[in-house]
Order: sequence, then structure tokens, then C-alpha cells
Amino acid sequence: MSLVIGLTGGIGSGKSTVADLFASLGVAIVDTDVIAHELTGVQGAAMPEIAAAFGPSMRLADGGLDRSAMRRLVFSDPSLKSRLEAILHPMIQRESKARCQAVSEAPYVLLVVPLLVESGTYRQLADRILVVDCDEAVQRSRLMARSGLSLDEAQAIMNTQATRTERLAVADDVVFNGAGRDNLQAQVVALHRRYLALAAEAKNPLNT
Repeated sequence: MSLVIGLTGGIGSGKSTVADLFASLGVAIVDTDVIAHELTGVQGAAMPEIAAAFGPSMRLADGGLDRSAMRRLVFSDPSLKSRLEAILHPMIQRESKARCQAVSEAPYVLLVVPLLVESGTYRQLADRILVVDCDEAVQRSRLMARSGLSLDEAQAIMNTQATRTERLAVADDVVFNGAGRDNLQAQVVALHRRYLALAAEAKNPLNT
């Protein structure tokens, strides 16, 4: 399997922007959020089990998940959130592993896992962990601007995730997203060079 870099960061940190920059350099992207949407979309593989567990009212007319209804339901009852995660997380992890293993042309894989630290199950798939970091005040501002949330609502969402300190504690590499796009791109290019070297070493261990 290709070298796998696990990308994570708090909500509003800029994970998608960083992933896009890596993709522009020819890196393969496996995004667990994308997989989750596929599993819960029209004819999604997770929908029969979700409907059986939560009832047909969780389905839209097209057969996909009613995300708004499910969001309200699981936030009102932590046990229901755990039940949903017990259905989705193993399926997402299996599909993530399969997609990482299927990559053959790209130099390495960027596995995007927003809740990598919280889940604790993806570390075995990643050779290194890259954390997108930013000041928490900036994180809150981005979240409020993007989603139209109040300060308290944005903070409440952030409080459900790992802390900045907890994410940085597991990081092998860090990219700081708080000094403009040019600075961010320069950091990504530098990391890309490092990962290309590591990928080459992994393929040819006797040459190192």
C-alpha cells in the first residue's frame, strides 16, 4: 500500500483547503466525509441498516438520509449518536482502507479524517498524522461566518471535538493555517517534498 498521511484538524481549521492544495500536486485524496455522504446518500449502503435502527422517517423521498432530522435526533440523545456511529464508522473505515489500498498511480495518499483523534481507530491506517492548526478564535470566526452560527453555538460544536492541545499531541507534522494562503501553500509544498522522499524510501527500503 502507498504511504498514507492522515490529515485532521478541528472544524473550521481549513482541512479542505489543505487537502485541495495537496490534490493540486497530484496526491490521492481519500476523504471520510465524502465516503460518509456516499454511504448515506441515494442507494447508500448504510441506509437499510439506518432505516431499520431509526425508522423510515429518517429517509428522504429519494431514499437518502434526512440529515437535518438525524442531526436533531442524535444531538438530543447521546445514545442515539452512538448507535448511528456504530453503524457508520466500521463501514467508513473499511471503505477508507480499501480506497487507500487501491491507489497505485499517485505518489502517496492523503486520508482526510476530521475526527481522527476522537475516533482513535484510524491511526493504524496512517503512516503519519498531519494536523491543520489555527488559533481557536480564528476557528470560531470561520465557523460562524460559514454556518451562520452564534458565538455560543460555534463554541458548543468545538467543545464536542478534541482540543487543540490534544490534536497537536498526536501530530507528526503540523501545518499552520493562519498566515494567508501563500504561506499555507508554501508549507504544503515543503511537506509534499518530505512525503515524496518518505514514499520513495518506503518503496525502496534497501536504498536508504
